[in-house]
Amino acid sequence: MSPIVILVVALTVVIGGVLWFRLHAFLVLIMGALVVAALTPAASVMRFELGKDAVRIRSLSADRQVTRILDVKKRFTDGGIYDVYRWVDREEPRRVTQVTVSVTGTSASGASWVEVRSPEGQFLSLNDSIVPVAASRAAVKTANLPLGQRVAEGFGRTTLDIGILIAMASILGTCLMAARGAERIVYSLQSAVGMRRTPLAFLGSGFLLGIPMFAEAVFYLLLPLAKAMWSKTRAHYVLYVLAIVAGATMTHSLVPPTPGPLFAANELGVNLSTMMLQGALIGGIAALSGFGYAVWADRRWAIPVRDAAFLESAENSSATTAGGNAAAPVGLPPLIPSLLPILLPVVLISAASVLESNPGWALPGWVRSAVRILGDKNLALTISAGMAILLLAVRNRGDAAGTRASIRTAIVEAGEIILVIAAGGALGQVLRQAGMEELAHAAVPEWKLALLPMAWGITAIIRVAQGSATVAMITAVGIVAPIAATISLGFHPVYVAVAIGCGSKIGMWMNDSGFWVISRMSGMTEAETLKTASAMVFVEGCVGLVATMVFAVLWPMV
Repeated sequence: MSPIVILVVALTVVIGGVLWFRLHAFLVLIMGALVVAALTPAASVMRFELGKDAVRIRSLSADRQVTRILDVKKRFTDGGIYDVYRWVDREEPRRVTQVTVSVTGTSASGASWVEVRSPEGQFLSLNDSIVPVAASRAAVKTANLPLGQRVAEGFGRTTLDIGILIAMASILGTCLMAARGAERIVYSLQSAVGMRRTPLAFLGSGFLLGIPMFAEAVFYLLLPLAKAMWSKTRAHYVLYVLAIVAGATMTHSLVPPTPGPLFAANELGVNLSTMMLQGALIGGIAALSGFGYAVWADRRWAIPVRDAAFLESAENSSATTAGGNAAAPVGLPPLIPSLLPILLPVVLISAASVLESNPGWALPGWVRSAVRILGDKNLALTISAGMAILLLAVRNRGDAAGTRASIRTAIVEAGEIILVIAAGGALGQVLRQAGMEELAHAAVPEWKLALLPMAWGITAIIRVAQGSATVAMITAVGIVAPIAATISLGFHPVYVAVAIGCGSKIGMWMNDSGFWVISRMSGMTEAETLKTASAMVFVEGCVGLVATMVFAVLWPMV
């Protein structure tokens, strides 16, 4: 069956399952993966599995028995024996012979020159593929696996890569909020910038808290504060609400360890520290554009707080200091312990990445070992989650049951997210096996930069259709990743991941849970939410795409 037909069927199952049957995202993604696996012939699986380790023959000697290859990725060993496969369109690759490899020298760039020689009487052809014997056997085994096992392998691989990260990020965010560390960050930012610049404090708070916490959790935490601020100023309510949404919504889709960008980075082979840096940079630009829209919307639509009971409560509980700044509620934890769980993983992971990129730095061996160990993404997030638990335990002295309950809640929430992400990984894996790589070659534009708006557009369409930004990113990266993996982009694949994240901001409407959280907690009607919050995140997504393309040209990172 044609890969394009399989892709259409997969999208129909995923989008239709969510939109029409209201099924859980885990179910529709697993169903989509099983359907794709069932429709994929063994020949396609074999082609994909061999292609992961294959090196194509691009030139031959006159007798068609010798070829020279520049081994950039160090795939060949001197004296090794390798299988040679011949590709025929739509057919299972056929093993034609075995060859011997000899390393003959090293290029100026450090790559190895190897000579490949076939046995006497065995002839090679252009575009034949040389594959390690172990990879050849593994490909045959995978092609013959039952479809359920192939889906399970994709599920397990994704869980292995990001399961711990998501669990620890969930614990970090939940415990930080339960310990009121998130509130401390908000009030400290507000105190630093002053009462008049409270919207900027809300923007920065949403942006920062959106890194360890899910966007809906940030809305639950901060939107009541927007109401409380309106009770003091009697103005700019729309600006307060939209500033919070503008910050949280961008880090939710661009900065790990939130699930969407974490999965996109993993599937595209992007280092976590690189995704954090570029996601925060481009996300910051997009968030500022959203803030600009929020200022304009606040002047255009004077939407008041409509919850009289909450307004009265907020007025009674909110006090101001003589200097005019909001006084922090009693009992908040100190600022530094509140910030450490958020900033520590960024510092540790980035330090390990920088050290790995600069092996010539004269540092003691124990320092290198410590940075490498602590900078491992799983350990860094575990340490940060432990700090958040410690902060909550100190805050809950005498209430160990409360601390355990918060951790239990976080683990349950993480379990659901891990199931969804791993199911998306299974779908992406079987889509690749179905021939997305070959389809990708046909779809690749000559202007490689056009891949960014292509990835953005695919994500946006899926987001509008089924509502979830995370599911849109998971599905889109399964389609786009084969393209980025098999062509020379001319820029770092992190920009593809960021473009996908920006595309997931398009089309926030009634089929999105975040839309209803914003609408109900702010007191806005559906129409008001559409013309304010939905329109603003649309602007952010578009500006994010433009910024991504500009950075890909000016700072390609390759």
